Amino acid sequence: MFRFTLLAALAVAPVASAADAPKVYHRTAKVNDLDIFYREAGPKDAPMVLLLHGFPTSSQMFRTLIPALADKYRVIAPDYPGYGHSSTPPRDKFEYTFDNLANVIEKFTETVGLKKYALYVQDYGAPVGYRLAVKHPERVTAIVVQNGNAYDEGLDNDFWKPIKAYWKEPTSKEKRDALRPFLKYDATKWQYTHGVKEPGLVSPDGPAHDQFLLDRKGNDEIQLDLFLSYGSNPKEYPKWQEYFRKHQPPVLIAWGKNDQIFPAAGAEPYKRDLKNLEYHLLDAGHFALETHGDEIAKLTRAFLEKHAK
Repeated sequence: MFRFTLLAALAVAPVASAADAPKVYHRTAKVNDLDIFYREAGPKDAPMVLLLHGFPTSSQMFRTLIPALADKYRVIAPDYPGYGHSSTPPRDKFEYTFDNLANVIEKFTETVGLKKYALYVQDYGAPVGYRLAVKHPERVTAIVVQNGNAYDEGLDNDFWKPIKAYWKEPTSKEKRDALRPFLKYDATKWQYTHGVKEPGLVSPDGPAHDQFLLDRKGNDEIQLDLFLSYGSNPKEYPKWQEYFRKHQPPVLIAWGKNDQIFPAAGAEPYKRDLKNLEYHLLDAGHFALETHGDEIAKLTRAFLEKHAK
């Protein structure tokens, strides 16, 4: 009798399928004369979340996080100019600086109707996102930080020495050329796997996708321009920290503590300026979503439930 009842219950029980998952749309918005590619999912009237990617990747780094959030939030992840599937204008037509990337993303948010949103920032996403937050604090409801730097302590390690040398001598071809190995596949794969306890969890698709786009003709010079422009970010740190102190946005730190590029030393100083801070160091590397995506999604959902309105 029990066996019959159980089988009958299983026969009528709903079965989860791919059709139940939120649909992710791949779209393009016109910003000035640029095509800005973006991924979007979730209800149009839901609280908004803007995901900003790092180097050398694109919105593809959020490929699993987007559907994990999109049942309750409108999630949008753009590619910057020169990245992913967005326009890559030549350097004599577009100035590749962080100020300019932020300007484009600001106009992008206005184009797609992001009037109020939570920010998710990683790596390059931090200097882009924090510029937006300082300029329009009323638009930002909350911030999730995954290995995104805003303090000098986060750049005080050996990784940054050759980059800082280039900042000091920006006209030096030798200093510029010394950074070209950072653009090779071995370096891209290293960013995904360094500090990872179980490398088998890291899909090879991520670094392969990134490198394919990184290897486009002329893209190496664009990336070297942005390495140089990264030197403008530490000068902005006092403004960003003042924004934290004055506006006290709710912030979730979900940081891969084994990251050699942005180590945990860069996460700790957020505690100085933020009162409404949730702080988590994960046993992960630079691209923590690759190995700890489920954990980060749960932390982010719980955080957004309290703060993203």
